[in-house]
Amino acid sequence: MNTSEVVVDRIYALCKERGISVNRLCTISGMTQSTVSDIANGITKNPGVITIKKLCDGLDITLGEFFSTKEFDELEQEIK
Repeated sequence: MNTSEVVVDRIYALCKERGISVNRLCTISGMTQSTVSDIANGITKNPGVITIKKLCDGLDITLGEFFSTKEFDELEQEIK
């Protein structure tokens, strides 16, 4: 898996844990549906920290909690 796939999986997992849809996450995060959809559909490959922070605020978690998973820990450096 690459970084963008892990971010997408994490967003879906957090929504599932909370019993909310991605659309609901948009609303509670104060973000447009297109922005979150582009991330969730892999169109946006590298969402910025500010964008992830807004999602975290909507989910009531910290950035540390968002990234504190085995999947993020096991990512290898992506060389472009």
